[in-house]
Amino acid sequence: MTAAAPRPVVTEHGFEPVPGLPERLPAGEMLLWQGRPGWRGLARGALYIRGIAAYFLLLALWRGAAVAGDGGSGFEASAAAGTMLLIGVLPIGFLLLYAWFAARDALYTITSRRIVMRVGLALPVTINLPFALVEGAALVRRADGSGDIVLRLAKGQRASWLALWPHARPWRFTTPEPMLRALADADGVAQILGRALAGSAAVPVRPLDAGQSTAAPARPAAEAVA
Repeated sequence: MTAAAPRPVVTEHGFEPVPGLPERLPAGEMLLWQGRPGWRGLARGALYIRGIAAYFLLLALWRGAAVAGDGGSGFEASAAAGTMLLIGVLPIGFLLLYAWFAARDALYTITSRRIVMRVGLALPVTINLPFALVEGAALVRRADGSGDIVLRLAKGQRASWLALWPHARPWRFTTPEPMLRALADADGVAQILGRALAGSAAVPVRPLDAGQSTAAPARPAAEAVA
């Protein structure tokens, strides 16, 4: 009788024997890189902070022009525009604070056999992506020298978009694509990941729990460990 293919697993954990990992790595698996997203890049790329700021600036200019067009004084027009700017400060400030906390608590890990993403604030999760699950990866460079790495999962495999956000490619809800966001040395990380993917192409992947004796399938499902 053929065993059913494994599905994404969510389990609770409150202790990390290795930062960013819910279990110690199995024998033979090496830690290659760990890093966090930059909070400014996360705010710009994932939370669209520039677009939101531009929106409130336009509203402020429109409000000031409307008051002036209705016969208001320069002071009244400036006050109306300033009020709109102050209203915009609240959501922008909240998003900047969220980006800072999200970047502080996130930790990306690349080993010789998998990518592990510890993400989330209210409900932290650790998402385990064995290389057998990753069909491709792409580097997106930013003007400031940072960059994102987009991971395309194999057909039939998916990770939770809600669990990943904001560490996920925008507008890919049905087929979420995890992202290592706002990496300061994106080129270097991409090289490390590329070499690891190439070197592990024929290496079977074991679960993070070294005590589990069940052999992993050739194409395991993603694990999300809360």
